[in-house]
Amino acid sequence: MKKIPVGISGRHIHLSKKDLYKLFGDGYQLSILKELSQPGQFAAKETVEITSPKNKTIQKVRILGPARNITQVEISRSDAIRNGFDAPLRHSGDTKNSGSCEIKGPKGKIEITSGVIVADRHIHFSLDEAKTFGVSDRDYVSIKITGEKPAILEKILCRVRDNFKLDCHLDTDDGSAFNLKTGDKVIFIDKDEIKAY
Repeated sequence: MKKIPVGISGRHIHLSKKDLYKLFGDGYQLSILKELSQPGQFAAKETVEITSPKNKTIQKVRILGPARNITQVEISRSDAIRNGFDAPLRHSGDTKNSGSCEIKGPKGKIEITSGVIVADRHIHFSLDEAKTFGVSDRDYVSIKITGEKPAILEKILCRVRDNFKLDCHLDTDDGSAFNLKTGDKVIFIDKDEIKAY
């Protein structure tokens, strides 16, 4: 039985350097609040406000670093419904024709015409971990959740990279639905095992 640690991901934003500078000032460097499960990635001390097309604002949206090539806002489906965001379910990085919002920082604000998404479930694997689990990049797998609210979740994307570390990323809606918290473990279902469920 192979187990995978879970990371419950709250709403957050990834900023491009260009947008970071517009929001915080030229040459601004993010401050590390805490390291994340994936090597080199961190939650920053800095936050921003995001405002939906329906003029509803979510305050203190955490920035995750380091800066990326594009700005991407990741919220839950509950956030989207409650605050009037158009946020399609997407894999990270797939932001074409996704939702729009205004982003406000201490030194300025910007409008993005796309970039607001609900991030789909995925599992990070290093190259060695992928071999152990018998998966390749972009495969889809299933996991079994045990405990008070057991379930089987299907069609979870595998993301394989040499600098990744084993972690199953679910959002706060999933965490609440299945009574999961960061650090809990889920069971990996081998491709030939899924037929048994």
